[in-house]
Amino acid sequence: MKRFIITYSCLLFGATLQGMAMSLFLFPHSIPSGGAAGLAILMNHWFHLSLGFSLWLANIVFLLFALKYFGFTWTIRTILSVATTSMTVSFFSTHIPHIHTHIILDLMAGSLFFGIGVGILIRAGASSGGMVIPALMIANYKNWSPGKVMMGINLFIFLLTAMVIDYKIVLFAVICQFFSTNIIDFIYHLRFEKLMFLTANWRRR
Repeated sequence: MKRFIITYSCLLFGATLQGMAMSLFLFPHSIPSGGAAGLAILMNHWFHLSLGFSLWLANIVFLLFALKYFGFTWTIRTILSVATTSMTVSFFSTHIPHIHTHIILDLMAGSLFFGIGVGILIRAGASSGGMVIPALMIANYKNWSPGKVMMGINLFIFLLTAMVIDYKIVLFAVICQFFSTNIIDFIYHLRFEKLMFLTANWRRR
């Protein structure tokens, strides 16, 4: 029971932290935090869908792949993570005014909180959804670091977002990915002496 409570507490905390990073620091500047966020910005621009709903929609196909590849428990945890992140983005985007600080400060804060959030999710046996799912599949198959694979996949999505947002924003997104994926890898390899059951148990069974 203790393990269950700690695991899901970490999952909710990581997802909330990720959502706050997006809504408070990255999305106000149209900076996509990753592939799914980039797709959310594209859908928001093209179809005028809310960012929270767009973020959820962008995850559906990948969740179907996750169910077959990683199993039911992992997928349910990821769905809970995506739902929590989407609700957090919707709440903060609607109710919390963005305090306009320098874009570089927001970028650094967003990268830090996003990386920590996603890293905690992976350690809790889930993911943030979106492009993290195929990234974990490739990382599992090739035995590569998840963060570096995420970086490569998301660069392609950023090329698409460059069609609707300023190229400088795409550059900021690449910088965000560089810092956040390194933070993800740091947390992925970090050893918690008293929480060793929080291993990155996303590997295919």
